Amino acid sequence: MFYGAVVWDPWLIVAQIVCLQCFYYLTLGIFLATLVGTRVSRISLVYFFDYATITVSTATGWCVIASFLLSAIAGAGYLVYLIERAKKCLDFAATLYIFHLFICIVYGGWPSSMTWWVVNGTGLVVMSLLGEYLCIKRELREIPITRLRSNV
Repeated sequence: MFYGAVVWDPWLIVAQIVCLQCFYYLTLGIFLATLVGTRVSRISLVYFFDYATITVSTATGWCVIASFLLSAIAGAGYLVYLIERAKKCLDFAATLYIFHLFICIVYGGWPSSMTWWVVNGTGLVVMSLLGEYLCIKRELREIPITRLRSNV
């Protein structure tokens, strides 16, 4: 079967979305614990889902911003291994950030901070473009030939 001639499998797509979302939040948690956890007494879901924590007016806010952007870079790596196709990277990255928006709305209301929109928009662009670049690099690798050629 040719590469790309795959039947449409909705369960695979749902599984990819769930895995990507889980890995993204796991990575975000690690970065938040590393960068923000040293500055605050207790890490909570506020740093994940409340738009008020993403601010440029405090050093902790800058650490939260760095955590979100570093998670977007790591998310691009996850796209390479979970999605494997450059033309699907934007779809899956946008789905991740749309789900994140819905969770943020449920948790803390509509994000009214312009900084939140800039950080998440930048994260979406970074994740999708870097993911596409890495997928294209992977797709264009030469196929190794393990067989020895005879010198005729």
